[in-house]
Order: sequence, then C-alpha cells, then structure tokens
Amino acid sequence: MRVYFLLLLNLMVFALAKAQTGTISGKIVRADTKAPLAKVSVFLSNATVGATTDEAGNFTLRNIRPGQYDLVATSVGFEDFTQQVLVDEKPITINAEMKARVMQLEDVVVTNNDNWKANYQMFLAEFFGTSAYARQCKISNPHDLVLIYSKSKRTLTALSYDFINIENKALGYRIRFLLKNFKSDKLNNIISWQGKVLYEELPGSAAQKKIWEQRRQDIYYGSAMQFFRSLVDGNYERDGFVMRILARRPNAERPPDPVIQRKIDKFDGVNSDSLRYWVNKYQLPKYHEHLYRDPLKIEQVVKETDRQGIYGMAFPECLYVVYTKKRETQDFKDIYRPLDWDNFETSVITLYTPYILFDKNGSILSNPSPLQEGTWSKNKIAELLPVDFEPSATYTPPYIGQQNKP
Repeated sequence: MRVYFLLLLNLMVFALAKAQTGTISGKIVRADTKAPLAKVSVFLSNATVGATTDEAGNFTLRNIRPGQYDLVATSVGFEDFTQQVLVDEKPITINAEMKARVMQLEDVVVTNNDNWKANYQMFLAEFFGTSAYARQCKISNPHDLVLIYSKSKRTLTALSYDFINIENKALGYRIRFLLKNFKSDKLNNIISWQGKVLYEELPGSAAQKKIWEQRRQDIYYGSAMQFFRSLVDGNYERDGFVMRILARRPNAERPPDPVIQRKIDKFDGVNSDSLRYWVNKYQLPKYHEHLYRDPLKIEQVVKETDRQGIYGMAFPECLYVVYTKKRETQDFKDIYRPLDWDNFETSVITLYTPYILFDKNGSILSNPSPLQEGTWSKNKIAELLPVDFEPSATYTPPYIGQQNKP
C-alpha cells in the first residue's frame, strides 16, 4: 500500500481519542475441518489486552486504547495467526482459521548443556540488561529457548517455539513472550528482536502497586514512547523534547569494528605493539559529526498519512533528540555532545528506510525499526512498558533546572 504524506495541519484533534476505547471479538476455527478451537490465546501484541477462546472458539477483547496493533492467536500444535488491526471506538470482528503446524527437521536444534548454560547467561545480560530492574526479572521456563552463539561472528541468536514466561517484579508485570528472532551482534554493538508479547499485571499489595506505578511513570517520561506520543499531541516542546539534525560521516581513519576486533584477537598476548596500534584504532571516533543547532518543528519531521491515527516521520541524516527534564547517568562514547551543554538525556535515531510509520500510542509500525542510540538504547525488556500504558494524570515528572539549555 502506498503512503501519501499530507501537510500536518492540526494534530491536537486526535488527542480526543484518548478517552475512547475499542472492542475486538470473533471466532477461531481449524483451517482443515472448520471445527472451533478452544483455549486459544488471543491477544494484542505488546499490550495488556488478552483472552482465551471458549469451547465454541469465541473470544472478546475489551477496553482497548485506540491505535494500531498486531492481533495474535496462538495455540500449541498450530501455526500462529497474526492480523494487523487499527482500533477506534467502532467494534471490530475477526474470524480466523489456524493451520496445523508441521514440524520440520530444521526446527530441531541440538546443543550440549554446557554451551546452553553459557549462552543463556549471555542472553539474560543482553535481553534484560544489567540494571537494578533487570536483576528482578526471571524466566520460569528457560529451556523453551533455543540459543546459538557464533564465536567467529560474535553473534548470539535466540528464539522460542512457545511462550517464555517472565516475571518482572521491578515493574509488576507478568510477560508472556513468543520470541521469533533475537540477535545480539557484539562486533557492531547492535541488539535486535522480533516477537509477540502479552503483559499482565502481577498481584501485589497496595503499597507494592504504588511503587510499581511510580517506577513505570519514571520510565515513561523521557522515553521514545512519550516522544512519539508528544509529536502526535503537539506537546513535544512542553514535554521537554528538543529535536535537531545530526550529520554524520564515517571516520576514514577508523576501520570497521569487525576488522578491529579480529586484529585485537590476533595480537592479544602475542605482539604488544600491534595490539596497542589496534586498540588505539578502536578508540578513534566512528564519525565526523556536525550538529545543526536550530531546533526542528513538528511539521519538518512528522507528516499525517491517509490512514487515520497513523503518522509518518522522515528526516535527513540522523535525528538528535534531547530530553531536558532528566540528566544522563551513563557515558555513551559514540553520542556527540557539545561541551557547552548540560548532560541531558540524549538519543539519536537513524532510519534504515526513507521514512517510518508510527501510531498515536507511540508505537513504531515500520519494519525494520530505526536504530536508536544513546539514552533510549539502555532500555531492555526489563524497562519496556506495554504500548497501551497510560501515564498518570496526577504524576509530575522531575524537573531539572538548567544553566546551559540545549
């Protein structure tokens, strides 16, 4: 489907949709016999809305925040059913057929136990992260994961044929995660994943729920989710975001990371002079960069599309986003920062395609998703919120007075 970009005249109209909710109902049957399928898990991926089909194969999902979602139906022994839905206040009916899954020989991956344990520890560090919140996350069925590490390429890949069940006791979520593809590329320092996710609230005392809610609010403010929502609402400046263009050119004096790493491995413990040479190469900046200091307006970056509630984003070079209400606590070697600016949270967005699409919930709809560096790259699964998360109307994000506002 072609997307036609129109001038963005007034995005405030769509903020009224926040008070509305939608409903999806339907029936799931077998593709071969048309018999109803009971106990099928039906949910909206990356959200908190889910249900199970009854004996007649029927399901209903209620109180859905408007936006675009992937509706997923999954059951053991059947191929997953996925359909993209755009939810508004009008009820939606979806009747689906599920095909029996045929196990292929390539579906079976055999690894020895020692390799699996080492790979699993590596996976946890990359999947959950290493934050205090990450230490409060646990997978209850780890052996449902398939983990493969390539030493030569320094990549870890993972997938699951069934849901992996996660308890995030830091944020109060039980997460069912159908992991389709996870990849950690150590040479290029890039982590990517694709999967279907259902969030559920963990039980807890009133005091515990208050702590969870505070932590969720703290994560939300300054996040990519809030940024994209603030563009839709037209409030990005009031919310503390500043956008600029960052021009990057590769540093010709610095070889690619895979080349540097191979040389370091080759000379480590063998030739100290050569090792020092390649370590110095690694420490060189990857880019020659120039930051255009004039802030961008919404209409320079965001365009409305011909699909209600769906927006396009396009920009030259890289988008440099500063959040002026929090200071960064981590040193990002590859993120350019002018010396005369305070250390506010900063993220850089690089597009793999000419433009991306996102919805009013702040969800990026395009595949592949853009590369996010800096502050937003810190948040792993332990810090992710469901896309239908609603910030508290009474919460006031922390304000930091600044001497050198960017």
